[in-house]
Amino acid sequence: MARALVERGVQVDVATTDDDGPGKRRGDVRCGAPVARQGFRVFYFTKQTEFHKMSLPLLLWLFRHVSAYDAVHVHAVFSFSALAAGWACRLRKVPYVVRPLGVLNAWGMENRRQWLKKWSFRLLDKPVLDHAAAIHYTSHQEADEAARLGIQARSVVIPLGIDVGPLHSPPSPELFLSRFPQTAGRRVVLFLSRLDPKKNVEALLEAFTRLAHGSVLVIAGEGDAGYVATLKVRAAVLGIEESVIWAGHVSGADKLSAFAAATLFVLPSRSENFGIALLEAMAAGLPCVTTGEVALAADMRRMDAGCLRLVPVDDPHALAVAMSSLLDHPDEARAMGLCGGRLARAHFSTGAMAAALSELYLECHA
Repeated sequence: MARALVERGVQVDVATTDDDGPGKRRGDVRCGAPVARQGFRVFYFTKQTEFHKMSLPLLLWLFRHVSAYDAVHVHAVFSFSALAAGWACRLRKVPYVVRPLGVLNAWGMENRRQWLKKWSFRLLDKPVLDHAAAIHYTSHQEADEAARLGIQARSVVIPLGIDVGPLHSPPSPELFLSRFPQTAGRRVVLFLSRLDPKKNVEALLEAFTRLAHGSVLVIAGEGDAGYVATLKVRAAVLGIEESVIWAGHVSGADKLSAFAAATLFVLPSRSENFGIALLEAMAAGLPCVTTGEVALAADMRRMDAGCLRLVPVDDPHALAVAMSSLLDHPDEARAMGLCGGRLARAHFSTGAMAAALSELYLECHA
């Protein structure tokens, strides 16, 4: 997002903490001093607590410097950084936009620290949201779900974008095949996302047991070690451990190669405010199976109902039927992949996202 904005002539600074996961800190950055990235700067500040990632240096910096900016884009709710930015902007009368990252969706509000979120939202977060110049939702479905909360600020839907440049030349599957030679000559069902109960990998594992032999399931992603261990035990109980590859986190060339090696992409999530992994898979030309709870799927269906296969949440049988149908009918799968790729690359580029954001910032500053 920052890179795309810079390419449109917007000066961008990013302020964040040195958090690098539970109990961890970034050890490769100097806190408080600007770190040059690809045309923009990042300011890191030390966190004092794990809970809410509180950072008093970040708060002080915001109060001292936020007046120098024409607009502020806050990415998150239910975090100290987001509250600090909202408080500083309100005090200094700087317009700000909040992107909730899907945490206002019903699933997130009800399944993640429900009571803590309820009181935090009422006392701390809603006032910040109400006084924002706009709330930036990444899909119409996310905006619709958040509407029940009565937020007073206007809502704006601007989809996320991906860099489609690397996809202009088809990536090679060789890098992925060299890492996982057991996938060679087999139909590859790919799941690529963070490993979390929300992603519903359990249903995917069960559905995979119903596929014909000759397929391999690649689970690409990381998550809580305890949760990942339960998924591996589940695969063993189902008797498919020999056909499931736990690839861990993949990015960059490895990710592009994984897309090239895959026959089919599956994202059976119970809730997604957008679905960036699905977008990347579609842009790579893969036929995709997902659920109606993935917000991007609803937006894609508005454009063309034939570019995705949707199944009900928590229905392994329906998921297995959809996967088998595409695996057994390669011409249909290829047509679906071409359709999805065309729409993804045309409507969800970083350039389109940056153009819409730039216009939003100008409106807020006017």
